[in-house]
Amino acid sequence: MQVTAQQVMALRERTGAGVMECRRALLDAGGDMDRAAELLRQRGLERAEQKAGREARQGLIEAYIHAGGRIGAMVELNCETDFVARTPQFRELAHELAMQVAAMNPSRIGDESPDGETAVESGTSLLDQPYIRDSSKTVRELIKEHIASFGENIVVRRFARFELGA
Repeated sequence: MQVTAQQVMALRERTGAGVMECRRALLDAGGDMDRAAELLRQRGLERAEQKAGREARQGLIEAYIHAGGRIGAMVELNCETDFVARTPQFRELAHELAMQVAAMNPSRIGDESPDGETAVESGTSLLDQPYIRDSSKTVRELIKEHIASFGENIVVRRFARFELGA
């Protein structure tokens, strides 16, 4: 099976993966663009799981104020390097997470309750909520996709939500 440079570039543009990764995925998928994209997604999620333990000390704080100024949210999103923290894609992810916090009012980040014990109810944690722009995936899955794309661990360190009069 011969893979053309145009196919590789089209897949790279669609997925954001590296050139060689796209080429390998197209070869493995027999030239099928959709199957290659799915292979890249699966491989990226596997790599994201491997990066989960790595330390993330760089990042940024993003604020979102909802129209009308009655609700606002701030999110601290961390990654491994300042290089990634300065990218527009990382800033966009932080903005999306701040919007998620403002819209859905989660009580905690993940599986831990405020006293450090494992939480029983998963519906109120930020990471387990359906993503507001695509309810077919959770916020955790959204972050894992970005971990795969950036090749670095990404962690929501903390967040705050403010509502006028609350």
